[in-house]
Amino acid sequence: MKIGIVGYQGSGKSSLFEYITGIQVDPSLSHTSQMATAVIPEPRVEPLCEIYQPKKTVQASLNIVDTPGLGRSQDGNAGKLAQMREAGCLIVVIAGFSDNDPVADLQSFAEDLLLTDMEIVSNRVEKLRESVKKPRPNREKEKEELDALEPVLTQLESGKSLRDLELTDKQRRSIKSFQLLTSKPILYVINIDDMQDSDEVLAEIKKSDAFEAGPEIVAFSVTLQLELATMDDDERKAFCEEMGVSPFDRDTLIQKIMDVSGQMLFFTAGEQEVRTWLIPKGATAGQAAGSIHTDLEKGFVRAETMTCEDLFRLGSEREIKAANLMRKEHKDYVIQDGDILHILATT
Repeated sequence: MKIGIVGYQGSGKSSLFEYITGIQVDPSLSHTSQMATAVIPEPRVEPLCEIYQPKKTVQASLNIVDTPGLGRSQDGNAGKLAQMREAGCLIVVIAGFSDNDPVADLQSFAEDLLLTDMEIVSNRVEKLRESVKKPRPNREKEKEELDALEPVLTQLESGKSLRDLELTDKQRRSIKSFQLLTSKPILYVINIDDMQDSDEVLAEIKKSDAFEAGPEIVAFSVTLQLELATMDDDERKAFCEEMGVSPFDRDTLIQKIMDVSGQMLFFTAGEQEVRTWLIPKGATAGQAAGSIHTDLEKGFVRAETMTCEDLFRLGSEREIKAANLMRKEHKDYVIQDGDILHILATT
């Protein structure tokens, strides 16, 4: 899954990219974008490996993309933001350090997203309005699309994101190819000074009119966390105690990204391989099979399923089966946290 990091120039978004991925930003890519992967932490992998002793271990990852910094004048921002249309989730980095006003930047950035989406929808609506005036074979289909898009445009023109609009099935189909930014899940990261109190900063932001109640928001010093990440455990603990600061754990941040983007993991495990797989929350066993290989979804027969909790408690698959805790699930079974799947399919 692609996660896009966006923000104004000087917000610290490239430092956040480095903190999440461990990869330093290449200055030569400052006008395009840079992508790196971030392994999704999963503490249950280690005990699974202890049980199966696999030849290989593979952990799912997120594709993190650092985009060019936006200008506060809004000129040229739409083109830069367009690179994020394929992203499943946006991380918006807001500068909260020095004398910068994070509330003003939150409001301005929300306007950037709205204007970018508004331009796309408005252009399509204008074309449809002209087209339906003429006798054409597909006039009725165009009229249906226009009826679906006009309330979407009205929502954007009123200054409200599409996350606040309950879309009909027709509206979802009409905007699907646009991949509108205001319909995407967002995590706001307020990049604060080293010694600022994150709780106080968040309290001030959340009581302002610029803050949307829906998106998640966190605050920490990105440069401080980058520095802490280079220290060993004892050195980090001593530094935090001396300076009176707290670490914002990278794994915690990645899990927050997972939650905001509506993603989860499931497991496959055996002597050959222990592996985690990324799927949307609410995905079925059939869809999980498809994430492994499309042929498994097409030929799906059943998913032999057990939980990590039961396996860790009993110690082996043999004991799981003896306790009748190995379930046979159909393709519409909704995957739960901690599920270990073995997919059976026809070839």
